[in-house]
Amino acid sequence: QVQLVESGGGLVQAGGSLRLSCAASGRTFNSYSMGWFRQAPGKEREFVARISRSGVFTRYADSVQGRFTISRDNAKNTVYLQMNSLKPEDTAVYYCAASVTEVGGKYDADMWGQGTQVTVSS
Repeated sequence: QVQLVESGGGLVQAGGSLRLSCAASGRTFNSYSMGWFRQAPGKEREFVARISRSGVFTRYADSVQGRFTISRDNAKNTVYLQMNSLKPEDTAVYYCAASVTEVGGKYDADMWGQGTQVTVSS
């Protein structure tokens, strides 16, 4: 098990950038695939990005492909989400997740952070 704490959210204008960080406790961070999900008001939580345990393999939702980049630093027990060219529709609470799995195109995770708010103004 790991404890996840997100940071880096905030208010940004459309076209701007933000970098989210997720610090994980525990010694087994590099045993887990990691990911980011988001939930906008009135909508279901949706998958954003996933990164493999080594950091070599990544996967993105179509809506963020080419604009967001997920990365991890296993020495620092931290995963990042660099968000560029932000749009108002990116406004949501962003959640860091560990042990991310995909079944039939649907993503889920075993462990979750508390979330950090990202608001993109038009």
